[in-house]
Amino acid sequence: MRERTVCFDPDTQMISADAPRGVALRFRCRVDLAQPVEQVLSAVLLSTALGVYEILIDDHHAGEAKLSPGWTSYDRQLDFQCLDLSAQIPNRPSFELSALVGNGWYRGDLGWKGWNDLPYPINYGESLGFYATLDIEYQDGCHQRIHTNTSWVSETTGITANSLFDGQTTDMRIGRGAGLETISLSFDPSVLRPQIGPNVTTQERINPRRIWTSPSGSTLVDFGQNLAGWVHMHGTGSAGTEIVVRHAEALQDRELAVAPLRDALATDRYILSGGLDRLEPSFTYHGFRYAEISGCPFDLKGGDLYAVVVGSELRRTGWFECSDERVNQFVHNSIWSQKSNFFSIPTDCPNRDERLGWTGDISIYAPTACFQFDSADFLHSWLMTLAGDFRRTRVEGVPRVIPDIWDRYLNERFNAAIWSDATIWVPQALWNAYGDAGRLAEHYPAMAGYLGVVERHLSAEGLWISQQMPGWGPAQVGSTLSEPDSAVSGSSDSGLGAAVTQPDFQYGDWLDPDAPANDPGRAKADPSVVATACLYRSASFAAQAGRIIGASDAEHWGELAERTRRAFNQFYVSDGQVYSDCTTVYALALAFGLLDEKNRLAAAARLAELVREADYLATTGFVGTAYICQALSRNGYPADAYRLFLQNRCPSWLYQVEMGATTTWERWDSILPDGTLNDPTMTSLNHYAFGAVCDWLYQDVAGIQAAAPGYREILLKPAPGPGMDWVRASYDSESGPIEVSWRVKGSRFHFEASTPPVPARVLMPDGRIIIVRDGKVSADCAVHF
Repeated sequence: MRERTVCFDPDTQMISADAPRGVALRFRCRVDLAQPVEQVLSAVLLSTALGVYEILIDDHHAGEAKLSPGWTSYDRQLDFQCLDLSAQIPNRPSFELSALVGNGWYRGDLGWKGWNDLPYPINYGESLGFYATLDIEYQDGCHQRIHTNTSWVSETTGITANSLFDGQTTDMRIGRGAGLETISLSFDPSVLRPQIGPNVTTQERINPRRIWTSPSGSTLVDFGQNLAGWVHMHGTGSAGTEIVVRHAEALQDRELAVAPLRDALATDRYILSGGLDRLEPSFTYHGFRYAEISGCPFDLKGGDLYAVVVGSELRRTGWFECSDERVNQFVHNSIWSQKSNFFSIPTDCPNRDERLGWTGDISIYAPTACFQFDSADFLHSWLMTLAGDFRRTRVEGVPRVIPDIWDRYLNERFNAAIWSDATIWVPQALWNAYGDAGRLAEHYPAMAGYLGVVERHLSAEGLWISQQMPGWGPAQVGSTLSEPDSAVSGSSDSGLGAAVTQPDFQYGDWLDPDAPANDPGRAKADPSVVATACLYRSASFAAQAGRIIGASDAEHWGELAERTRRAFNQFYVSDGQVYSDCTTVYALALAFGLLDEKNRLAAAARLAELVREADYLATTGFVGTAYICQALSRNGYPADAYRLFLQNRCPSWLYQVEMGATTTWERWDSILPDGTLNDPTMTSLNHYAFGAVCDWLYQDVAGIQAAAPGYREILLKPAPGPGMDWVRASYDSESGPIEVSWRVKGSRFHFEASTPPVPARVLMPDGRIIIVRDGKVSADCAVHF
């Protein structure tokens, strides 16, 4: 399609109809071409919905998108889609244009029961709607516009129940349903925004690995891969036969383990027509590896059953493999958790009654995400929703989930380190990976706004005084550093604490493996230490971003960063020991560059000591896990980083692999060593956060680093260590493809790489710097572990 401007017709109406809440609606109109079909130059449809929708031409699906328009804060921002229908106009004078509309996120009964006294369920509205303009241009330059209005026909469909959490019921006997009265909804078109992020699409099929009968008599199917999507079947059965498909990530006692779903039913139902039926849902999705199928009258072993992988359409850009197949499987798991949870927005999990855009998860995972897939548009779109939700909050604070489903119900906002830092850390990851200054400028107002709020909550000396959830608190396990001055805890006995009226809530080092299973916020790392360290990183990058785009307040954020650094070292550091003396606080202090040289050396030594004392078992939660291997590798202890990462006893990254994981888990021990599930109220087997360690594999083990934003300059800095004999990695960067490989044989290290035509250099393990010439390099050196 040639480039041309298409706009909604000013008379376009948001149309709706009244039907039972679970029923999907069809809106349709007859399009009579104004000129012969051979005179059609182009046909472009602009469309969106209050709900989710699919477009059909004469009952044939048009386009590949699923669950459009995706999830935004609908009352403030509604994305619309632009679909080129030029090649799909039938070769006849007229055709039918229709849209199927379901509940989706708009009327999705979001949230979950009994949490934080918030109302349940939460919906953006109660009336589904469809809004569209079809612009047909003819060879002579004339235009014909068809737009939604009350002349369109509305009717029910065979989709008699649809919910993202609970599933879909489809009666295949129903073609065209009952006619309904088409009405026009009050709608403000100023909320419309062209879609920025990629479409949600079906991406691949996965055939069953095993089909068998459960003790209860149901058919169980193992697809061998945890995924987001749905099950497809096709076959013939007697009219009125009901097939029920339930989904789950795991088995328990040889049956489907549904407890981790909480209140999500994750169940699809089909009423057969009596003919050949192709069975798959349109307006739901599930997180699952296993399916339980009941009532199916046809053979499921003849290729008529498979899983359909669904998610935002992302281009794969990064690859890593090494001599240890367990590591390769872990990278595979990280890839699949990203595929499953980059679903219109970056969700925490695809299975239970949640699937929210938690800011803390993507805050630490964004660098890994940008290496594995081209995430530029996807994350930019989400950040623009974040910026809008932050601007409209009634009280100060970055919402903890984006889109902010709780905006209308929470009477307070708070900023929590790592979670709220997504406002800055995600733009930082995008800047490093893609180097787009224009988009950095779009992200900057939210960055500055967030820091401005936090700054007003600091103590007089610049500490971010924090607390964990009521009843939670740092366990102080292994702490040998004396308690800081009482003022640091908010006492009003001195000037330091006088400015702090109440400590800010913090999630802290969430899911510390030493925390009780039912108390995931009880971390060893003091929340004030964590929060202050994170503030330093955020203020530092805000200053850098401000200077890049020429913001007038850039130097102020630089001063805030330096003030925070001084306060951190004065109150939380003593002779290289960081208060609460646990791996996470050292990892953050080292990774974020908070320490002077003397304290850096001492802190790195103490971090390595703590890692060894734990016998290389994981001791970090969400926060420390992302940075601990990097902190070790870049501060003189790469061998300890390798031994930590390659541990396979619980808790560890490779323990998940040993237990058969195909995605990364929410908890270190989501499945316990005896094979039972951990606390089912908060146990997902498909969370990407712990996969953030893959950034260390890409940047440090393989050594692919951006020396300038967007890889306009490249640094190759491989860090070999014990346990990997060879590594191969590649990255399709903004500047072109980068490929590296290395091998250790005896005490010799051999490295090869190819780079795009930009400045590139190699820093070898022995300290030599090699300038890459003509995009190729090959070098050797001695190594000792």
